[in-house]
Amino acid sequence: MPELLHRERLWPSVGAWLMVPLIGAIAAVCLLPVGPVPAVVAAVVGAAAVTALLLRVSARVEVSVEQGLRAGAAVVPARFLSGGTAARGEAARQLRGPAADARTHLCLAPWVDGVVLVALDDAEDPTPAWLVSSRRPEQLLAAVEAARAGATGRPAGG
Repeated sequence: MPELLHRERLWPSVGAWLMVPLIGAIAAVCLLPVGPVPAVVAAVVGAAAVTALLLRVSARVEVSVEQGLRAGAAVVPARFLSGGTAARGEAARQLRGPAADARTHLCLAPWVDGVVLVALDDAEDPTPAWLVSSRRPEQLLAAVEAARAGATGRPAGG
């Protein structure tokens, strides 16, 4: 197993998790006229379905020298990482929208404010950068720079 320099899971917000009992309750109320057993089954199935969906959309973000940057299911080797920018608030909104390059690979969670824009140095790849959501963008950027330095021998931040 590679030594991880950074790991986080982009879990949905508390508000999103409140949908689990809400959907369960709505499903139960809809089937209550049919009977109590179908109502309970519908509540459990509805809540389980929403839970599965929320787990599915919570991407993992990991950085290691051996593996590089993993954002969701995608991976870019550390040797192709070429620095980046961490942003929050208005700066993050600009990176996600008006200042975005359409060729950038995105791993965004709408419930997470912070992002890291990681530039890539791969002549074979038309993707110039990755934009990744992070609750700790400064630590993610530091890990990306450390992985880059470890893979290429270049100093971090240089």
